[in-house]
Amino acid sequence: MFSDPLVIFAVIACLAVLGILLFGIGSFAKGGEFNKRNANKIMRWRLGVQFAAVVVIAGFAWLRSKG
Repeated sequence: MFSDPLVIFAVIACLAVLGILLFGIGSFAKGGEFNKRNANKIMRWRLGVQFAAVVVIAGFAWLRSKG
């Protein structure tokens, strides 16, 4: 299963979402000027990468259901 490129890309996308999410939570918890300037930008990045991850996972499931 891990030899399929879509699975590898889905895992990488999920890890990227996790990394961005943890970075955003960390900057939110720390607060300060950096958070005020970049909180919205970090959230947009997470949403974009999360959308890509969902598309890849849904595409993988759709391709696997085809046979």
